[in-house]
Amino acid sequence: MNNNILAIILGGGKGSRLAPLTESRSKPAVPIAGKYRLVDIPISNCINSDIKRMFVLTQFNSASLNQHIKNTYHFSHFSTAFVDILAAEQTPENPTWFQGTADAVRQCMQHFLNHDFDYALILSGDQLYQMDFNLMIQAHIKSNANISIATLPVTAKEAPEFGILKTDDQNLITSFIEKPAAHLLPEWTSEVSDEMKAEGKHYLASMGIYIFNRDLLVQLMSNPDTKDFGKEIIPQAIGNQKILSYQYEGYWTDIGNIDSFFEANLGLTDDIPKFNLFDNSSKIYTRARVLPPSKITGASSFDKSVVAEGCIIHSSKVEHSVIGIRSRIGKDCVISNSYLMGNDFYQNLEEISHNLENDIINIGIGERCHINNTIVDKNCRIGNDVHLIGGKHLEDVNTALYTIKDGIIVVKKGAVLPDGFAV
Repeated sequence: MNNNILAIILGGGKGSRLAPLTESRSKPAVPIAGKYRLVDIPISNCINSDIKRMFVLTQFNSASLNQHIKNTYHFSHFSTAFVDILAAEQTPENPTWFQGTADAVRQCMQHFLNHDFDYALILSGDQLYQMDFNLMIQAHIKSNANISIATLPVTAKEAPEFGILKTDDQNLITSFIEKPAAHLLPEWTSEVSDEMKAEGKHYLASMGIYIFNRDLLVQLMSNPDTKDFGKEIIPQAIGNQKILSYQYEGYWTDIGNIDSFFEANLGLTDDIPKFNLFDNSSKIYTRARVLPPSKITGASSFDKSVVAEGCIIHSSKVEHSVIGIRSRIGKDCVISNSYLMGNDFYQNLEEISHNLENDIINIGIGERCHINNTIVDKNCRIGNDVHLIGGKHLEDVNTALYTIKDGIIVVKKGAVLPDGFAV
């Protein structure tokens, strides 16, 4: 185990751009790929890198995240490994909630300093990627850097969405600009691999993954005026500290809004997905559930879809979709380009029969439904003959039952859609 590394995973703020998925849960607790939570990604990357001392910092809607981590990450009683939640707390010294990423770390420093470590690995809780942090740590130590930043080569089209870093011939960062305008980009190219050049990726974007030497982190956190790593700590350190750019060329996406979340999940259905769930060396860990295999009856048709365990799917057509745990889909449904998050529990036969006799909609998808370009959050009750057809023709709207963003319909957690409902 890497005993000289302490991982700090930032849970993020309110996650308003991911609403309504974050109305009742924090960003790291949002379900992905039908069976995982977003926080499982950085934690799994740490475990796969033999980093097993982790703190997760959060302050909004943290109950489900706490429960998930408590029920998931158990290490040997004779090990020093842990994954601990640090929720924002008011103290005499810090009467306010977290004011930014750096402020969150500052307010929790007393807890970090109870542990021995030489380097702090600071991660985001809402990114999708598979990375061996050991390679970054080795590069950090070898270069004798004070800070290392993971950087991703991006194109000119992508660059204005990121903080862009410029490096010298030793991969040391010399300057930084936040979301540069297109006309400034020619001045911000950095040296990248020939493969990245061939793809038109000449700019280095910060991935929001940092390594700090312990003593420097303590020093920087002593200034209460700096609230954020990306906007203040890093720009102010350039020129004053030795900062290494560690280039990462694999798949990485920032799950910041509904569109990127939707695209990342449906991307898992590709023949060779950019994010590989089937990699023996980069497993994604999550809560171990005791669920039966999925059961599919009738002349169902599946194409380019991912189906989690515990589902009951009747005669249906499912294409380019992710079907989450314990999903129930009725007869003659067509599910396409959609993500059904599934359910947290099963209804027993008595309850199902009682509901049918009393015209109460059961959990899951009813019969003859057509769902396209839609995210269905957990524990929804969707009646028969419901049509949810998303697309760019729809205007953004927020209702009690669903939200539309960028043409994607998001059915809210626990929503009940009556028979014949249509969007």
